Amino acid sequence: MKHNARTIAALIIDDVFTRNRSLADCSTPLLEKLTDLRERKLAQELSYGVLRWDLQLRAILAPFLHKPLKSRDSIIMALLLIGAYQIRQMRTPEYAAVSSTVEAARYFGRPWATSLLNGILRNLTRQDDVLSKIINQSETIKYSHPEWMLRRLQKDWPEDWPTILKNNNRPPELALRVNQRKISREDYLLKLKNEGIPAIASRLSGQGIMPSHSVNPALLPGFTQGEVSVQGIAAQQAVYLLDLKPGCLVLDACAAPGGKTAHILETEPELTHMIAIDTTSKRINLLESTLRRLELLSEKVEIIDCDITCIKKWWNGQHFDRILLDAPCSATGVIRKHPDIKYHRTEEDIDLLVEKQREMLIALWPLLASGGRLVYVTCSTFRQENQEQISWFLSQQQDARELPIDAPWGRRVEPGRQILPGEEGMDGFYYACLVKE
Repeated sequence: MKHNARTIAALIIDDVFTRNRSLADCSTPLLEKLTDLRERKLAQELSYGVLRWDLQLRAILAPFLHKPLKSRDSIIMALLLIGAYQIRQMRTPEYAAVSSTVEAARYFGRPWATSLLNGILRNLTRQDDVLSKIINQSETIKYSHPEWMLRRLQKDWPEDWPTILKNNNRPPELALRVNQRKISREDYLLKLKNEGIPAIASRLSGQGIMPSHSVNPALLPGFTQGEVSVQGIAAQQAVYLLDLKPGCLVLDACAAPGGKTAHILETEPELTHMIAIDTTSKRINLLESTLRRLELLSEKVEIIDCDITCIKKWWNGQHFDRILLDAPCSATGVIRKHPDIKYHRTEEDIDLLVEKQREMLIALWPLLASGGRLVYVTCSTFRQENQEQISWFLSQQQDARELPIDAPWGRRVEPGRQILPGEEGMDGFYYACLVKE
């Protein structure tokens, strides 16, 4: 028996939970083992879907699992989750969901597990009343989010938290950014039409496009030639808030994987110089790969592998006209794209991230020229990382002033502007513009 969608999905899920790996890191090499694109798409749907609904799936499986599985049989737990997800969320017919999952157990050399899988999964199709009671006994189970995360969202967004949680559990819409140095958005939309890919221009981004359905980026026309990139519409707002001008000296802190760096270079080709900084060779390689595909590497662009707060190691004393600080954060605004965040992130992480954000703000502010602009960005929905963070910074820096953001997206908060997950198909992002007086 060869690998199929269910065996690959089980390996991905097992990797995430037993080896604490990120979903993105472990799914890419495993999905490549499937040559059939339909099987690959199904494996991706199963693995991402299980991680969206894991807490709920485990809760409904628990009454039928009379004793915990041994750690060496974690792959069987992964198969149970896959079977339950197919039955409860995909509404796959019972015979198909059960037989395919049972067959996968044989592939992994666990014939003893076939009767266990068969019995438990068939019970799920016949116990709707019992399962409904389990699902509705707590909001953690109903929305499949950790309790600490749910509590924080209820506190920060008392009117919006149910919508945030529901949107977190939905697959994200695909969004593209056209490289206007190579092709206009109108011409690229025509290319997509000719390829049979329906899409519309985003009203919130001058280079943004929204295809009507998911497309493998590598199969997009002109992708390898650098005509287009995958980037969310919320992330595309950073370049507009920077208000770039010819002759600007720009710093992109925490630049990898390079989407915002590339957007800056595509938007204003007459920059004097740009420095893009990140840490670790892996992230620097991603950044360079992005710029190379888009043909944006030049003598104007300097890529530095360094901790951004170690100023003496990389700064030459020239003040920047624009600084983009896409700060490390909880990433709770992009759970739609990375559902494993719900399991890898802990409440203790938030204070550490807030402290790191403060270090970066304090370190970078003296590097900004008088009259210059710093744009602070997170993909978080927590106030502690967003408006509370910027309020604290403004109280510390007498020469810092907030520039209110007047935009057709998100909502005004004090200070800054917040997009919540799912609003107009966007991820959850926070932005604040700070000007040095």
